[in-house]
Amino acid sequence: MSNDQPVQRWFIDLTWFDQHNHSFLALAEGYLCPKCRKRLEGGKGEISAADLLSSIKDCCAKTPGFVTAKSPILDSIFRLFLANGNQPLDLEELSKQLAEWRGGTYRASPQTLPRLLSHDRYYGLRQVQDLGN
Repeated sequence: MSNDQPVQRWFIDLTWFDQHNHSFLALAEGYLCPKCRKRLEGGKGEISAADLLSSIKDCCAKTPGFVTAKSPILDSIFRLFLANGNQPLDLEELSKQLAEWRGGTYRASPQTLPRLLSHDRYYGLRQVQDLGN
């Protein structure tokens, strides 16, 4: 069976925040655990997006309740991308991970996810634009 549809992969587009006068840093800092917040705020200068993503992936995302079934779905998706260091995911993998992280209580099918993701106006969730493929 041939599938001519390109695979849709999504991620948090950090440039989207600047283009829309939003702050990725302000939003992502809200997802830090108390330990990482204290460590990063105690450092010198502004916290970088890379430091935030690294801290959330390596520590904060491993705390119980980082993603729960009670979280709004787009918030859960944003948290999932924070937890994986913002590595792009295709719709199948995103659907699978959402079900795992939310305890199997939410079944966002790969067919419905693009509608949710394409209407995001807060989290900077965008489709990867593959060039040359």
